[in-house]
Amino acid sequence: MLTPLEHAKKVISTVRDRSNRAILFYSAGKDSIVLLDLMSKQFDEVVCVFMYFVKDLEHINKYIRFSKAKYKNVQFIEVPHWILTKVYSTGFYCSPQKVRQLKLRDVIESMKLRTGIPYAFIGEKQSDNMNRRIKLRQYELEAISHTNNVYPLSHWKDGDVRTYIEKNQLPTPINYGKKKNKSVGMYFDTDVYLWLRDNYPDDLKKVLKQFPLSEKLLFDHDTKSN
Repeated sequence: MLTPLEHAKKVISTVRDRSNRAILFYSAGKDSIVLLDLMSKQFDEVVCVFMYFVKDLEHINKYIRFSKAKYKNVQFIEVPHWILTKVYSTGFYCSPQKVRQLKLRDVIESMKLRTGIPYAFIGEKQSDNMNRRIKLRQYELEAISHTNNVYPLSHWKDGDVRTYIEKNQLPTPINYGKKKNKSVGMYFDTDVYLWLRDNYPDDLKKVLKQFPLSEKLLFDHDTKSN
């Protein structure tokens, strides 16, 4: 039986035999940090797609700068996160707008068309939840879907990911709060806002400039704490 790392390498090499270029949906989270390191050793070109909640945040940019410097065959495309279409259409912490609500699959297909690359890599694991376990087990090598979405970390657990990062001296992934044992992305979350206030206040200013009503998260937290 293959180890999780051996399985991931087999999945990546299988796709590499079919295409010398690949898309990676990169979030600066632990799974995408590992995937980028593995993929950069196999493909001639890796196009990282970063979906931003608010554009040009320094605590994200430093991961992108590191990746560009370390991996010479990597480029980045930054696009609005699909969840923003839901935020704007519902008027969540903002004025409602008439926009078509998108899903992740819409962004994936758009990036495949834009780049001409048929394979998109995503950091989902069977250990994440039961739905992903059921889904991934139906695929080729339990990792390659019929729509050419690829999940090399299918057999990994969070501990495997952390071990790989430490062993290969990769950047520590963002962790927005002590209660979070998994890396999460930017969103309207009190832990995220508190972390930004303590660590990257200029980034918080950018977020509040775009979504001023969301300062209520901090107001409510500070009121309860006092």
